[in-house]
Amino acid sequence: MNSEAKSAAEVIPLKDHVLYGEGAVVSRTILKRPTGTLTLFAFDRGQELSEHTAPFDAVVQVLDGEAELIIGGQPVCAREGEMVIMPANIPHAVKAASRFKMLLTMIRS
Repeated sequence: MNSEAKSAAEVIPLKDHVLYGEGAVVSRTILKRPTGTLTLFAFDRGQELSEHTAPFDAVVQVLDGEAELIIGGQPVCAREGEMVIMPANIPHAVKAASRFKMLLTMIRS
């Protein structure tokens, strides 16, 4: 599914909808609206998103593997089946403790 309207519901197997890339972070936008986005990510082991700040709340749902998030300077470990809320305006970073996949939900309201 993309940002275009669909006429029928669509089942999306999240774990299989984005593939790992050797030494890379791969992303795929599932839904993009003015009120928020859903983006799948696949991180190879050791890959990361450097510290940054977002003006909106975000939710990380780990679909596979294990991630280390640094939120406001505090480390948070999240594994498959777990989720972490990253509050707006708090610096955060993401690092792959192992290969991992996540769904990032950005809430813009």
